[in-house]
Amino acid sequence: MILLMSSDAKKRDFLDPDVVARLHGMPLVARKAMQGSISGRHASPHRGSSVEFAEYRKYVPGDDLRRLDWRTYGRSDRFFVKEFEADTNLRLVFVLDTSGSMAFGSGEYSKLDYAKQFAATLGYLAIEQGDAVGLACVTNRVVSHLPARRNPAHLSTLFDSLEAAQAEGETQLVSVLHELAETVRQHALIVVLSDLFTSPESLRDSFEHLRFRKHDVAAFHLLDPEEIDFPIERPTRFVDMENEETIFAEPSDIAGPYRQAMQEYLEEMKRVTLETEVDYRVVSLTEPYEQVLTSFLVGRMNARGTR
Repeated sequence: MILLMSSDAKKRDFLDPDVVARLHGMPLVARKAMQGSISGRHASPHRGSSVEFAEYRKYVPGDDLRRLDWRTYGRSDRFFVKEFEADTNLRLVFVLDTSGSMAFGSGEYSKLDYAKQFAATLGYLAIEQGDAVGLACVTNRVVSHLPARRNPAHLSTLFDSLEAAQAEGETQLVSVLHELAETVRQHALIVVLSDLFTSPESLRDSFEHLRFRKHDVAAFHLLDPEEIDFPIERPTRFVDMENEETIFAEPSDIAGPYRQAMQEYLEEMKRVTLETEVDYRVVSLTEPYEQVLTSFLVGRMNARGTR
């Protein structure tokens, strides 16, 4: 088992050292080219001298003579330089929905609890491999914003921000994502952790905005099993956790239409995220977050293998 960094000796309820140990060594890779200031494992839009050959170009004075291709010179009597895909570091930015609905959970964890465990573990793995990690806690605005940094000491600051996050207020995720598309300057992997309680079509523009700004976007749609299956059988008063509006309903009257509406909503969300190239995953709170995270990491390794 690896040891958690000494810079974060404080025990965190949302970070399980055993899970971190089991996932240790599984790389987080980007689907899109990243920009960074150091050499790393992620593809860059710039050229460099990595191990993966890209193309030839004509020699110009000042080029590294070690990269001249002498065989090509022998055939053409011209100087050509080998170019390679540069690798760089990744900027991982979590967008954590902290609106009131994220406090809901019919089991051991609320949606916010689950999101914190996921973000803490993935953030730890990213910083360990030399990537920068940031966090934006959002409701109808950006409640708090932690800029992405890569030094190990930053991990404690990230965990402090996660620990302080509380679920309250209303959701305006669409406008917040538009804002972050402009304020996160460099290309980044944007990981959205939310119950996405807004219409899929309204999210389309914000996802396209993020894609236009060259960000790689992953969205984890966190739902409680009761929100999916609607197992309620007795007359119930339902309370909106964001604005406290209430409605009294007979489950037998609304269960069928609710389930149909939920199915249509999820199908529309899948369609919109597919068309906007968002790495989208529906997550039930009954799924172990380690399992969800493992699937995410493995899927990205496979995607890079076909890049």
